Amino acid sequence: MTDVLIVGSGPTGLTLACELALGGASVRVIEGRTAPHRESRGKGLWPSSLEVLEGLGVAEPLRAVGSSEVVLRKYFDGAHVNDTPMPGSGLLIGQWQIQEALRDRLAGLGVRVEYGSRLAGIAQDAAGVRAELADGTVIGARYLAGCDGGRSTTRKLLGIPFEGSGEEEPAMVIGDVRAPGLSRDFWHQWFTSEGGGILLCPMPGTDTFQLQAPPEQDERGGLLPPSLESFQRLFDRHARMPGIRLADATWLSAWRVNVRMATRIREGRVFLAGDAAHVHPIAGGLGMNTGIQDAAALSRTLAAALAGRAGEGVLDAYEAERLPVAAEVLADTSRRYERVMAAVRTPGRGTEAGLD
Repeated sequence: MTDVLIVGSGPTGLTLACELALGGASVRVIEGRTAPHRESRGKGLWPSSLEVLEGLGVAEPLRAVGSSEVVLRKYFDGAHVNDTPMPGSGLLIGQWQIQEALRDRLAGLGVRVEYGSRLAGIAQDAAGVRAELADGTVIGARYLAGCDGGRSTTRKLLGIPFEGSGEEEPAMVIGDVRAPGLSRDFWHQWFTSEGGGILLCPMPGTDTFQLQAPPEQDERGGLLPPSLESFQRLFDRHARMPGIRLADATWLSAWRVNVRMATRIREGRVFLAGDAAHVHPIAGGLGMNTGIQDAAALSRTLAAALAGRAGEGVLDAYEAERLPVAAEVLADTSRRYERVMAAVRTPGRGTEAGLD
């Protein structure tokens, strides 16, 4: 029987796995995907997260690739307005690169992610947890951590409500693209007096940009799905730089406004962390960072329980610490998102409004 079974190999799950393995716990990590992704997704580490990763021995490799100096170049109705240097306390880097560094560290500790392993059932008693996979395999563990994202199978199997609000229609399309000829010295942010816009952020260590924009509409007002062709039309409309042709869209996605949190993040010997426990607006870049802090807190709780340093009451510490934090992050990011959406209608203002 393994000490801790972790479901999900994003930043939250991998951070938790590294923390526990470094402390001598036996760990397994299962992942429904068949292979790692190379998508930029969450793209910023704040100092508190870097501190956690420093303790795991992965911060320096990330600093060698990422960028701590980011300049926002703002345009309005196609014209360049100003450039805003951002404080250099955090790190701009793609989520896939963070996960790669954590996987490498975990492999050095003798643990490899088990891809193509989908959780299908959970049973538990006073001795431990039995996790059944989609192929019928059963894994026994003393504890289980669900770090499997906003659509968490773990949370659903436990029947834990995910309360809050959300939008049916996407507010944004996102993707990774190349933009030959566009300067990589700036995070380009084009906004318009009509309220539209498009953002292209150069991702360090690659030749790609992360693109964000409101979805394109068809002639009937319906929202079009993300595609390279739609990205180009959005770029042409807002950036008004006819010499730039977007290419090689390696990731296409859509983002919906969701503000939700689990009503509890512990069910016996099973815990939730990261997006499985809470989802919120992207303003301020707090999503991945909050998940990393969840992982650090949960590792402390599980290490204490595994060491037998306290009774069952020690397991309550994680929820007591992190559930109030999650509630505050939901409220905080909602306020930040509203500030950004209002600010970008003013020439020269951009996503920095979400950091104020």
